[in-house]
Amino acid sequence: MAEALSIDTITRPILGKSVKIEALKKMILKVAPAKTNVLIIGESGTGKELVARALHELSPVKDGPFIAVNCGAIPESLIESELFGHKKGSFTGAIADKPGLFEVADGGTLFLDEVGELPVSMQVKLLRALQDRAIRRVGGNETVKTDVRIVAATNKNLEEGVKKGTFREDLYYRLNVIMLETPPLRERVGDVEELVQVFFDRFNEKQKRNLKGVSLDALEVLLSHAWPGNIRELENVMERVVTLESGSEISVSTLPSEIVHAARKAAGAPKELILRADFSVGPVDLEAVLSEVRKFYQREARIYAKGDVSLAATLFKE
Repeated sequence: MAEALSIDTITRPILGKSVKIEALKKMILKVAPAKTNVLIIGESGTGKELVARALHELSPVKDGPFIAVNCGAIPESLIESELFGHKKGSFTGAIADKPGLFEVADGGTLFLDEVGELPVSMQVKLLRALQDRAIRRVGGNETVKTDVRIVAATNKNLEEGVKKGTFREDLYYRLNVIMLETPPLRERVGDVEELVQVFFDRFNEKQKRNLKGVSLDALEVLLSHAWPGNIRELENVMERVVTLESGSEISVSTLPSEIVHAARKAAGAPKELILRADFSVGPVDLEAVLSEVRKFYQREARIYAKGDVSLAATLFKE
Protein backbone atom coordinates (compact mmCIF):
# COMPACT_ATOMS: atom_id res chain seq x y z
CA MET A 1 0.00 0.00 0.00
CA ALA A 2 1.14 3.56 -0.71
CA GLU A 3 0.77 4.50 2.96
CA ALA A 4 3.57 2.06 3.89
CA LEU A 5 6.02 3.72 1.52
CA SER A 6 8.47 6.38 2.58
CA ILE A 7 10.25 8.88 0.36
CA ASP A 8 13.15 8.70 2.82
CA THR A 9 13.94 5.13 1.77
CA ILE A 10 15.17 6.03 -1.71
CA THR A 11 18.92 6.05 -2.36
CA ARG A 12 19.01 9.64 -3.67
CA PRO A 13 16.56 11.63 -1.56
CA ILE A 14 14.58 14.52 -3.01
CA LEU A 15 15.74 17.47 -0.94
CA GLY A 16 13.63 20.37 0.23
CA LYS A 17 10.58 21.10 2.34
CA SER A 18 8.91 23.84 0.31
CA VAL A 19 5.19 23.55 -0.40
CA LYS A 20 5.70 22.47 -4.01
CA ILE A 21 8.33 19.86 -3.19
CA GLU A 22 6.22 18.37 -0.40
CA ALA A 23 3.29 18.16 -2.83
CA LEU A 24 5.52 16.44 -5.39
CA LYS A 25 6.72 13.89 -2.82
CA LYS A 26 3.12 13.07 -1.89
CA MET A 27 2.27 12.51 -5.56
CA ILE A 28 5.29 10.24 -6.02
CA LEU A 29 4.17 8.10 -3.08
CA LYS A 30 0.66 7.92 -4.52
CA VAL A 31 1.74 7.05 -8.06
CA ALA A 32 4.77 4.81 -7.46
CA PRO A 33 2.91 1.58 -6.46
CA ALA A 34 1.11 1.45 -9.81
CA LYS A 35 2.83 0.48 -13.05
CA THR A 36 1.03 3.31 -14.79
CA ASN A 37 2.96 5.35 -17.36
CA VAL A 38 4.14 8.68 -15.94
CA LEU A 39 5.14 11.87 -17.74
CA ILE A 40 7.42 14.24 -15.82
CA ILE A 41 7.53 17.82 -17.03
CA GLY A 42 9.82 20.60 -15.90
CA GLU A 43 12.66 22.90 -16.84
CA SER A 44 16.17 21.56 -17.37
CA GLY A 45 18.03 20.97 -14.13
CA THR A 46 14.95 20.53 -11.92
CA GLY A 47 15.59 16.87 -11.07
CA LYS A 48 13.31 14.96 -13.44
CA GLU A 49 15.55 11.88 -13.43
CA LEU A 50 15.66 11.99 -9.63
CA VAL A 51 11.86 11.80 -9.59
CA ALA A 52 11.93 8.94 -12.11
CA ARG A 53 14.36 7.01 -9.90
CA ALA A 54 12.16 7.63 -6.87
CA LEU A 55 9.15 6.25 -8.76
CA HIS A 56 11.17 3.15 -9.59
CA GLU A 57 12.58 2.57 -6.10
CA LEU A 58 9.15 2.88 -4.52
CA SER A 59 7.45 0.65 -7.10
CA PRO A 60 6.69 -3.08 -7.32
CA VAL A 61 9.50 -3.37 -9.94
CA LYS A 62 12.16 -1.83 -7.68
CA ASP A 63 14.23 -5.03 -7.83
CA GLY A 64 14.30 -4.83 -11.61
CA PRO A 65 16.61 -2.62 -13.69
CA PHE A 66 16.28 1.15 -14.00
CA ILE A 67 17.39 2.09 -17.51
CA ALA A 68 17.67 5.76 -18.50
CA VAL A 69 18.07 7.00 -22.06
CA ASN A 70 18.28 10.58 -23.33
CA CYS A 71 16.19 10.55 -26.49
CA GLY A 72 17.74 13.81 -27.65
CA ALA A 73 21.30 12.51 -27.45
CA ILE A 74 20.96 9.60 -29.89
CA PRO A 75 21.37 10.15 -33.67
CA GLU A 76 18.04 9.68 -35.45
CA SER A 77 19.46 6.79 -37.49
CA LEU A 78 20.29 4.82 -34.33
CA ILE A 79 17.25 5.48 -32.11
CA GLU A 80 15.23 2.47 -33.26
CA SER A 81 18.18 0.12 -32.78
CA GLU A 82 18.94 1.63 -29.37
CA LEU A 83 15.39 1.15 -28.10
CA PHE A 84 14.40 -2.09 -29.83
CA GLY A 85 17.73 -3.76 -30.64
CA HIS A 86 18.84 -5.25 -33.94
CA LYS A 87 19.73 -8.51 -35.65
CA LYS A 88 23.17 -9.28 -36.99
CA GLY A 89 23.65 -7.90 -40.51
CA SER A 90 20.54 -5.70 -40.41
CA PHE A 91 22.66 -2.65 -41.25
CA THR A 92 26.30 -1.69 -41.70
CA GLY A 93 28.08 -2.18 -38.40
CA ALA A 94 25.54 -4.65 -36.99
CA ILE A 95 28.11 -7.38 -36.45
CA ALA A 96 26.07 -9.26 -33.84
CA ASP A 97 22.57 -9.50 -32.40
CA LYS A 98 21.97 -6.77 -29.84
CA PRO A 99 19.05 -6.40 -27.43
CA GLY A 100 17.46 -2.95 -27.18
CA LEU A 101 16.75 -0.99 -24.04
CA PHE A 102 13.18 -2.28 -23.88
CA GLU A 103 14.57 -5.79 -23.46
CA VAL A 104 17.33 -4.67 -21.08
CA ALA A 105 14.73 -2.92 -18.89
CA ASP A 106 12.37 -5.91 -18.87
CA GLY A 107 10.92 -6.34 -15.39
CA GLY A 108 11.93 -2.82 -14.40
CA THR A 109 11.62 0.82 -15.46
CA LEU A 110 12.60 2.46 -18.74
CA PHE A 111 13.13 6.21 -18.33
CA LEU A 112 12.74 8.07 -21.62
CA ASP A 113 14.34 11.43 -20.90
CA GLU A 114 13.69 14.33 -23.31
CA VAL A 115 11.02 12.27 -25.06
CA GLY A 116 9.90 15.43 -26.88
CA GLU A 117 13.05 15.19 -29.01
CA LEU A 118 11.96 11.95 -30.69
CA PRO A 119 11.34 12.33 -34.45
CA VAL A 120 7.74 11.69 -35.53
CA SER A 121 8.73 8.53 -37.42
CA MET A 122 10.08 7.04 -34.18
CA GLN A 123 7.07 8.20 -32.18
CA VAL A 124 4.88 5.85 -34.26
CA LYS A 125 7.07 2.85 -33.42
CA LEU A 126 7.25 3.78 -29.74
CA LEU A 127 3.46 4.03 -29.60
CA ARG A 128 3.13 0.55 -31.08
CA ALA A 129 5.59 -0.86 -28.54
CA LEU A 130 3.63 0.71 -25.67
CA GLN A 131 0.28 -0.51 -27.00
CA ASP A 132 1.40 -4.07 -27.76
CA ARG A 133 3.86 -4.35 -24.85
CA ALA A 134 6.15 -5.99 -27.36
CA ILE A 135 8.97 -4.99 -29.69
CA ARG A 136 10.64 -6.27 -32.84
CA ARG A 137 14.36 -5.89 -33.36
CA VAL A 138 15.59 -4.02 -36.44
CA GLY A 139 16.02 -6.60 -39.17
CA GLY A 140 14.12 -9.25 -37.20
CA ASN A 141 10.75 -10.92 -37.63
CA GLU A 142 10.27 -12.25 -34.12
CA THR A 143 8.05 -10.33 -31.69
CA VAL A 144 9.53 -10.04 -28.21
CA LYS A 145 7.16 -9.45 -25.30
CA THR A 146 8.33 -6.91 -22.71
CA ASP A 147 7.11 -6.01 -19.23
CA VAL A 148 8.40 -2.48 -18.67
CA ARG A 149 7.16 0.46 -16.61
CA ILE A 150 7.54 3.60 -18.75
CA VAL A 151 8.47 6.94 -17.21
CA ALA A 152 9.05 9.76 -19.69
CA ALA A 153 10.27 13.31 -19.16
CA THR A 154 10.50 16.51 -21.15
CA ASN A 155 11.25 20.19 -20.79
CA LYS A 156 9.10 20.92 -23.84
CA ASN A 157 5.42 21.80 -24.04
CA LEU A 158 4.13 18.60 -25.62
CA GLU A 159 0.58 19.94 -25.87
CA GLU A 160 1.96 22.71 -28.07
CA GLY A 161 3.89 20.07 -30.01
CA VAL A 162 0.65 18.18 -30.61
CA LYS A 163 -0.99 21.34 -31.99
CA LYS A 164 1.99 21.98 -34.29
CA GLY A 165 2.17 18.38 -35.44
CA THR A 166 5.65 17.73 -34.05
CA PHE A 167 4.39 15.29 -31.40
CA ARG A 168 1.75 12.65 -31.93
CA GLU A 169 -1.43 13.17 -29.92
CA ASP A 170 -2.00 9.43 -29.38
CA LEU A 171 1.53 8.99 -28.00
CA TYR A 172 1.12 12.04 -25.77
CA TYR A 173 -1.98 10.56 -24.11
CA ARG A 174 -0.36 7.13 -23.88
CA LEU A 175 2.60 8.61 -21.96
CA ASN A 176 0.60 11.14 -19.98
CA VAL A 177 -1.54 8.82 -17.87
CA ILE A 178 -0.15 10.59 -14.81
CA MET A 179 1.71 13.90 -15.04
CA LEU A 180 4.18 15.12 -12.42
CA GLU A 181 5.83 18.54 -12.53
CA THR A 182 9.23 19.36 -11.08
CA PRO A 183 9.12 23.01 -9.92
CA PRO A 184 11.93 25.42 -10.86
CA LEU A 185 14.24 26.44 -8.03
CA ARG A 186 12.95 30.03 -8.09
CA GLU A 187 9.55 28.71 -6.95
CA ARG A 188 10.99 26.55 -4.18
CA VAL A 189 11.17 29.24 -1.55
CA GLY A 190 13.14 28.04 1.45
CA ASP A 191 14.89 25.12 -0.28
CA VAL A 192 17.96 26.94 -1.62
CA GLU A 193 19.64 27.22 1.79
CA GLU A 194 19.32 23.48 2.40
CA LEU A 195 20.66 22.68 -1.08
CA VAL A 196 23.60 25.06 -0.60
CA GLN A 197 24.53 23.24 2.61
CA VAL A 198 24.15 19.77 1.07
CA PHE A 199 26.32 20.63 -1.95
CA PHE A 200 28.87 22.41 0.23
CA ASP A 201 29.22 19.35 2.46
CA ARG A 202 29.42 17.03 -0.54
CA PHE A 203 32.18 18.88 -2.37
CA ASN A 204 34.04 19.87 0.79
CA GLU A 205 34.40 16.16 1.56
CA LYS A 206 34.90 14.98 -2.03
CA GLN A 207 37.68 17.47 -2.70
CA LYS A 208 39.19 16.92 0.76
CA ARG A 209 38.89 20.61 1.63
CA ASN A 210 38.54 21.75 5.22
CA LEU A 211 36.33 24.79 4.73
CA LYS A 212 34.21 25.86 7.69
CA GLY A 213 31.11 26.78 5.72
CA VAL A 214 29.48 29.52 3.67
CA SER A 215 29.76 33.09 4.94
CA LEU A 216 26.52 34.93 5.70
CA ASP A 217 27.23 37.49 2.96
CA ALA A 218 27.85 34.76 0.38
CA LEU A 219 24.72 32.92 1.46
CA GLU A 220 22.65 36.08 1.01
CA VAL A 221 23.96 36.39 -2.54
CA LEU A 222 23.14 32.74 -3.31
CA LEU A 223 19.64 33.14 -1.88
CA SER A 224 19.01 36.25 -4.00
CA HIS A 225 19.85 34.53 -7.29
CA ALA A 226 16.97 33.37 -9.55
CA TRP A 227 18.83 30.19 -10.63
CA PRO A 228 17.67 29.94 -14.26
CA GLY A 229 19.68 26.71 -14.53
CA ASN A 230 17.93 25.37 -11.43
CA ILE A 231 19.50 22.72 -9.17
CA ARG A 232 22.11 21.77 -11.78
CA GLU A 233 23.34 25.36 -11.88
CA LEU A 234 23.45 25.62 -8.08
CA GLU A 235 25.36 22.34 -7.83
CA ASN A 236 27.91 23.49 -10.43
CA VAL A 237 28.39 26.82 -8.65
CA MET A 238 28.96 25.12 -5.30
CA GLU A 239 31.50 22.73 -6.82
CA ARG A 240 33.30 25.70 -8.36
CA VAL A 241 33.45 27.83 -5.20
CA VAL A 242 34.55 24.95 -2.97
CA THR A 243 37.35 24.30 -5.47
CA LEU A 244 38.48 27.92 -5.79
CA GLU A 245 38.01 29.29 -2.26
CA SER A 246 41.38 30.15 -0.70
CA GLY A 247 40.03 31.32 2.66
CA SER A 248 38.50 29.39 5.53
CA GLU A 249 34.89 29.75 4.31
CA ILE A 250 33.06 30.49 1.07
CA SER A 251 33.22 34.24 0.48
CA VAL A 252 31.43 36.61 -1.89
CA SER A 253 34.67 37.20 -3.80
CA THR A 254 34.73 33.55 -4.91
CA LEU A 255 31.17 33.55 -6.26
CA PRO A 256 30.59 34.03 -10.02
CA SER A 257 30.49 37.73 -10.84
CA GLU A 258 27.12 37.55 -12.64
CA ILE A 259 25.46 36.13 -9.52
CA VAL A 260 27.02 38.82 -7.31
CA HIS A 261 25.94 41.62 -9.68
CA ALA A 262 22.35 40.32 -9.75
CA ALA A 263 22.28 40.21 -5.93
CA ARG A 264 23.59 43.77 -5.64
CA LYS A 265 20.94 44.95 -8.06
CA ALA A 266 18.25 43.24 -5.98
CA ALA A 267 19.69 44.79 -2.83
CA GLY A 268 19.08 48.23 -4.30
CA ALA A 269 15.32 47.72 -4.03
CA PRO A 270 13.38 49.64 -1.35
CA LYS A 271 13.74 48.23 2.17
CA GLU A 272 10.02 48.31 2.85
CA LEU A 273 7.81 45.81 1.13
CA ILE A 274 4.90 47.63 -0.50
CA LEU A 275 2.15 45.69 -2.28
CA ARG A 276 0.08 47.44 -4.93
CA ALA A 277 -2.73 45.87 -6.90
CA ASP A 278 -1.92 47.51 -10.23
CA PHE A 279 -4.13 45.89 -12.86
CA SER A 280 -3.41 48.59 -15.47
CA VAL A 281 -0.57 46.47 -16.88
CA GLY A 282 -2.67 43.30 -17.06
CA PRO A 283 -3.50 40.32 -14.83
CA VAL A 284 -1.54 39.87 -11.60
CA ASP A 285 0.58 36.72 -11.21
CA LEU A 286 -0.29 35.91 -7.60
CA GLU A 287 2.26 33.07 -7.38
CA ALA A 288 5.05 35.45 -8.40
CA VAL A 289 3.89 38.06 -5.87
CA LEU A 290 3.75 35.54 -3.04
CA SER A 291 7.18 34.24 -4.02
CA GLU A 292 8.63 37.73 -3.67
CA VAL A 293 6.90 38.20 -0.32
CA ARG A 294 8.43 34.96 0.98
CA LYS A 295 11.89 35.92 -0.26
CA PHE A 296 11.65 39.33 1.39
CA TYR A 297 10.69 37.99 4.82
CA GLN A 298 13.17 35.12 4.65
CA ARG A 299 15.97 37.56 3.86
CA GLU A 300 14.97 39.89 6.69
CA ALA A 301 14.74 36.96 9.15
CA ARG A 302 18.26 35.80 8.24
CA ILE A 303 19.67 39.30 8.61
CA TYR A 304 18.01 39.72 12.00
CA ALA A 305 19.26 36.29 13.14
CA LYS A 306 22.83 37.14 12.06
CA GLY A 307 23.48 33.74 10.59
CA ASP A 308 21.69 31.70 13.25
CA VAL A 309 19.78 29.31 10.96
CA SER A 310 17.64 27.88 13.78
CA LEU A 311 16.58 31.33 14.95
CA ALA A 312 15.82 32.42 11.38
CA ALA A 313 13.64 29.32 10.92
CA THR A 314 11.60 30.20 14.05
CA LEU A 315 11.17 33.78 12.85
CA PHE A 316 9.93 32.74 9.43
CA LYS A 317 7.64 29.70 9.21
CA GLU A 318 6.03 28.42 6.04
